[in-house]
Amino acid sequence: MEASLAMRAALEQWMLNGNATFHPLTFPQRELWEASPIPVTDPANHISCLIEIKGDVVPEACEMALRRVAERQEALRIAFIQGKKRPVQMVRKNSDVNFQYVTPSASQTTDEAVEEAATRVAGKPFDLLRGALCRVEVIRRGPKDHVIILVLHHAIGDGWALGLLFRELCNSYFLPVASSDAGLPDLPVTYTTWAKAERDFWHSGELERRGAFWKSFLSGNKRLWNSFEGPLTASGALPQRVCHFPHELAEAISVLARTNGATLFTTLLTAFQIALSRWTGDADVLVGTPVANRASRTVWKTMGYFAGIVPFRGQVEGDRTFSDSLRIVHQTAADCLANAMPFVELASALGDFSAPGHNPVFETRFALQNHPIPRTGFLGWSATLKKRCSSGTARFHLGCEITTLKQGLEVVWLYRAALFPATEIDRLADLFKAVVVAACRSPESRVKNLGVKYS
Repeated sequence: MEASLAMRAALEQWMLNGNATFHPLTFPQRELWEASPIPVTDPANHISCLIEIKGDVVPEACEMALRRVAERQEALRIAFIQGKKRPVQMVRKNSDVNFQYVTPSASQTTDEAVEEAATRVAGKPFDLLRGALCRVEVIRRGPKDHVIILVLHHAIGDGWALGLLFRELCNSYFLPVASSDAGLPDLPVTYTTWAKAERDFWHSGELERRGAFWKSFLSGNKRLWNSFEGPLTASGALPQRVCHFPHELAEAISVLARTNGATLFTTLLTAFQIALSRWTGDADVLVGTPVANRASRTVWKTMGYFAGIVPFRGQVEGDRTFSDSLRIVHQTAADCLANAMPFVELASALGDFSAPGHNPVFETRFALQNHPIPRTGFLGWSATLKKRCSSGTARFHLGCEITTLKQGLEVVWLYRAALFPATEIDRLADLFKAVVVAACRSPESRVKNLGVKYS
């Protein structure tokens, strides 16, 4: 009780001194509170990455770099306080940073030990009221060998923001060397300025217009796994199965996409819908896909949670050719993206709300990450983002996340072990690859003949 009263007194003082401003939740933030089966405080809402540093790292300079970035990026100074109807954002003028520099024993510097440390650091809960909602831990593996663990709460960042934080930390670290002015330039658009423009755009008329599209488009859709869903708890990291498509196959998929006037995403989505239909025995396939939601270049350098979710529904027909299926999927995807709206409002328009173990609207996530892996260097010093980690898919029953790499495609399957045996996920993974290979070899083949032996 005393701690609560002290915090309330501190909030009042911040307001009086102008050290904090208060703003409504953004639409993506509202999704975490209102349209997710996972409590917002659950570590499943954390996103993280590992950065490999080759060169000297001065702990004090690294912490100062983080402070400079926090001064520039208000998302790193956001905390949340409960309002009358829903939480509100509290943006502090100044904020503490969560920074640690660790020198472990030799046995704790192996790749396996670093992975375990990353899991531990990412799994620590954040205090949404006190902040900060960003955590940085530097592990010293040697004099010129370090690994940085970056962790963000999803309420202040998405995958784009994670890569942006990586670049800004590196730039800020060397700022005193490159310039006598140790400050970072102001951003053209802050996160709360963007949020206000979003609220102004999504007036009731626009929401109703787009909501009407989704009510029609998703009419009659049924869930794939309602019959044995059971009392699931959507929390914690999901088991993973990692597969790789070699460079040659990735190139063949790109050629197939260009030949049909499609994109890499819609080509892979078409193959995924076919494989999922074959695997479930249901021709009506619905998946959700994350989108960056950064249409304007003015926000490309702004940290925050911008990303949205767009559902894609497909009717898989065995007598169609793959090429015909791809053209239909590509056009459907264009229609869905043109009518994209905040997912929390979409779920509300459909009257489909989250419940424990039950994500609104859809339970299968399909994502393609095709942004470049950040790398930077300066005077014999280099930094590379080695691995992105996200447990946010714990809200879904099944996830397929594809990342483009120089050596091909990495395909990560995430699944709820209470629903699917690992052997079934292996079968789905093999089926998906078989459909892709067969489609690349003979795009005019009928869907019912693609990857048949893996059915």
